[in-house]
Amino acid sequence: MSQQPPVRSTGSPPPRPDASMSLLTNVMDHALDDGYAEAAARRAAEGGGPPRTLRARLGLAAGLVLAAAVVTLGAAQTRVSAPVVAKEREELIDRIQAETAAVDGLEEGIEQLRGEVGERQRAALQEHGGDRGALVALLSGATEVTGPGVKLVVDDAKGAAEGGGGPRGDSGFADTGRVRDRDMQRIVNGLWQSGAEAIAINGQRLTALSAIRAAGDAILVDNKPLVPPYTVLAVGDRKRLGARFQDSADGRYLHALKENFGIRSSVSAQDRVGLPAAASLIVRTAQPRTSGAGTGDGQGAADTGKGTS
Repeated sequence: MSQQPPVRSTGSPPPRPDASMSLLTNVMDHALDDGYAEAAARRAAEGGGPPRTLRARLGLAAGLVLAAAVVTLGAAQTRVSAPVVAKEREELIDRIQAETAAVDGLEEGIEQLRGEVGERQRAALQEHGGDRGALVALLSGATEVTGPGVKLVVDDAKGAAEGGGGPRGDSGFADTGRVRDRDMQRIVNGLWQSGAEAIAINGQRLTALSAIRAAGDAILVDNKPLVPPYTVLAVGDRKRLGARFQDSADGRYLHALKENFGIRSSVSAQDRVGLPAAASLIVRTAQPRTSGAGTGDGQGAADTGKGTS
């Protein structure tokens, strides 16, 4: 009996090499979406595209001509107005320069008048001060001073501008390593107490009514801002003045600032230092009380001005 050969199954066809990229294949085979193709065919069937009638073509041409006319007119106006704008700009620059020169001239005049007023004030102090006129002028800051003394330089800590916190950064100044107005107040008061006869900070002469204040991070002396380092010059006995200041409470305070916050300072004796006169002084004069001043009639000393004396 003959034996039939076994039937062999052919199986499923082998997969396509690009079967895993069906999405890319679909995009390549159908570059235009079916919806776009249908919309294009419908628009072509409805007669879309460029206008075919004469009226439509004339309307399109008129629109193009109008648009070209508007663009041409705008360009022409811009070209015509350009010289006018340039001329106005030059006139404005000339006015600014003229006003700036006028302001500079006024400032020079103010400085000259201020110098004249200062000279007359100093002359009045020396004239009415009697035998002690020179001393009065010296103590009031009306005259320049030269003589032995000390030089004290105070500067912010290194890297103080990077910011910080702590007990010295809670009011006004955001950095513990910055020199503050109250620090300069203590330094100046310490120098006065140690025997200084005249003091200046960064060339700004101090008087009995000078104020050391702060405006933001800046230190003001008589409303004039100073920048670090702060150079304090004091006229007096150079040996005793420096020693007394360093041994005083304010000198120890400055040393504590250096130890705790890195504020830099140095004190050196000088054979000769020069201090300018105060920038502006307002002279006061006084008169003796009249006989009726003690009776409460309000007739007392007459004040002819205000400021320092």
